[in-house]
Amino acid sequence: MASAAIFSSMRRRRSPSLDAFLAPVDLTDVALVETLIAVAADLIASFSCKTPPFQRKNSRSLIRKAEVFVLLLEYLRDSSSTFTNNNNNSNNNNSNNNLSPTLILCFKELYLLFYRSKILLDFCFNSGKLWLLLQNHSISGHFHDLNQEISTLLDVFPFQELDLNPDVREQAELLQTQAKRSKLLIDQRDEALRLEFYSFLDEFERDMVPDPVELYSFFVKRLGIQGAKGFRVEIEFLEEQILNHEGDVEPTVSVLDGFVALVRYSRFLLFGFEEDEEVELRAGKQKKKQSKGLINREIGETFIKVPKDFCCPISLDMMTDPVIISTGQTYDRAPISRWIDEGHYTCPKTGQMLVHARIVPNRALRNLIMQWCIAHGIPYDPPENLDSSAEAFAPASATKAAMEANKATANLLIHLLVNGSQGAQTIAARGIRLLAKTGRENRAYVAEAGAIPHLKSLLFSSNAVAQENSVTAILNLSIFDKNKSLIMDDEDCLGSIVRVLQFGHTTEARENAAATLFSLSAVHEYKKRIADEDGAVEALASLLRDGTPRGKKDAVTALFNLSTHVDNCAKMIKSGAVNALVVALGVEGVAEEAAGALALIVRQPMGAEAVGNEETVVAGLVGVMRCGTPRGKENAVAALLELCRSGGAATTERVVRAPTLAGLIQGLLFTGTKRARRKAASLARVFQRCENNYNASLHFGGLGMGYSFAGNSAANRETSFAGDVSVPMSMSVQVL
Repeated sequence: MASAAIFSSMRRRRSPSLDAFLAPVDLTDVALVETLIAVAADLIASFSCKTPPFQRKNSRSLIRKAEVFVLLLEYLRDSSSTFTNNNNNSNNNNSNNNLSPTLILCFKELYLLFYRSKILLDFCFNSGKLWLLLQNHSISGHFHDLNQEISTLLDVFPFQELDLNPDVREQAELLQTQAKRSKLLIDQRDEALRLEFYSFLDEFERDMVPDPVELYSFFVKRLGIQGAKGFRVEIEFLEEQILNHEGDVEPTVSVLDGFVALVRYSRFLLFGFEEDEEVELRAGKQKKKQSKGLINREIGETFIKVPKDFCCPISLDMMTDPVIISTGQTYDRAPISRWIDEGHYTCPKTGQMLVHARIVPNRALRNLIMQWCIAHGIPYDPPENLDSSAEAFAPASATKAAMEANKATANLLIHLLVNGSQGAQTIAARGIRLLAKTGRENRAYVAEAGAIPHLKSLLFSSNAVAQENSVTAILNLSIFDKNKSLIMDDEDCLGSIVRVLQFGHTTEARENAAATLFSLSAVHEYKKRIADEDGAVEALASLLRDGTPRGKKDAVTALFNLSTHVDNCAKMIKSGAVNALVVALGVEGVAEEAAGALALIVRQPMGAEAVGNEETVVAGLVGVMRCGTPRGKENAVAALLELCRSGGAATTERVVRAPTLAGLIQGLLFTGTKRARRKAASLARVFQRCENNYNASLHFGGLGMGYSFAGNSAANRETSFAGDVSVPMSMSVQVL
């Protein structure tokens, strides 16, 4: 388990960290020779019969050195000397007392050398071939460093203390001589392949497309990357290095992006679509569905105790997406994001003030949790949006080579969309989805190449995977503003997206269709067109009522955008969206946007009447004021104020008589956002005017005093519909 975790961390580094190779056990009170033999024998058994894709000479040389050490150690173990007798006495707690300090130190250092050698060989045998090729110089340097340390160890090794026979001594002295003479060895075959890999990228940089025959010879014949699956493995490994990139690692992120684009292009050029690939996509999708929600149940059924460090201090559940805040503490992303959104500025665990609100992924801990789950047979289901973090690490602008390679890939994928079989179209849609996942340049030229009409045709596919990939690809393309017009202007593309929202084969497809409508509705002139599309608002309302948490979020953000257009009010009322928004006031995660949408709808008399007729709306808005985020409270008080202004006397009375509202207003006047304080002051004046008419037990505790800073309510009433409603900046379209 320790080895697996360390190897996982090594994959993300240019070089294995020295800290990662510290011996995991204290060797003071154990049989040193027996332990050393076991570690070395395991190293030899694991790698002597295999051939790594690269670093073959360095690997064989290191294994041969380990074999000589085993010969020496086995002789010591089998010797009848006093040293051996003492060292093999398991009942002697001071078995090392007869050994010289120098010999004990050398044995411990040898243990570390074996351990580090095993990890380095693990890295060479199990990493992606292309990553190993790119790191050829660096990895060769690690082998050279180990050789130098072996040479130093042999120089100080006290051979004179040991009664070695001539054969063993000769082998040890030969090893010592070879270690002293060793130089940095960079295999010329590996180096030639590395330079050729760079040459393909350079061709794209010079507006040239590499020869398909040369690409086939390089990737398939000489590197042995077979089939589309082999290419996918290599691409995923390179993308992992981009996500976990360290600033001093070569090549740079922009160059790595170019290599990913080159490999993706080669994958589709050389293999296009393989019949078993669609089956794998279906199987992977089904497996993901079956595994959802199993983590905690599996733990409960098997009574496995989750390590404390793997649990979030807030939720106490095992973390799936651990992140680090400015105090250095780690939390699961969702609970700490909610904590910060609620206006807290301290660390929940330490109470320290947060220097900033940024959160950084703790990938090392995430990989350890993943390894622990695998070791205990517990399904590990990372967040669905985990891969989308690649967007945050993407370079500001792609290199020319990456752009040209991606353009060539886009043309290949669109050709598959047009001329391929149903299975090929499914894979092509997925390829476009991934290509449009990062970078505005990618989104721009994929759309310019004509992908949208062909993706639209797949929205009607009976193949659930094809439909989901196509609607998600359109969603990713829509994030680029210029593509929004291409989508909206394509005949019946909007209607097709709405039909996926209504009747999509999978939950993910329906949710992504809702997110697409939210993205498109960012353009004001499209808001009315979307609302007028038959069934669009009704389907969003239905998703808000009955969808998953993510589906509710997609639906409410889309409805909020549609609410900002004055001509959509009647449609929102008729479609049942108002009722769905009122119900959503009591749902964590969507209450903030629901209150904002209602605050916009009640601006119009018909909207105020419809919202006022909802029996639970006042209680729902008061609940948001009591427990919501700062922005949610701001939206709720704005909605209540508009209800009083436009909803008539009966509605105003309902608001004024709401239990605890007076106290909440008073609290908001001191702790709310600037806009919330202004709205609270206006609502307080409504209370003042009603106090004489409703001579009930309303104790405002001074609410009627000191609010002249807000000015006259009529004079301060803004004319912009969206101006009084606050929406969190995090409410953005998420690439999938």
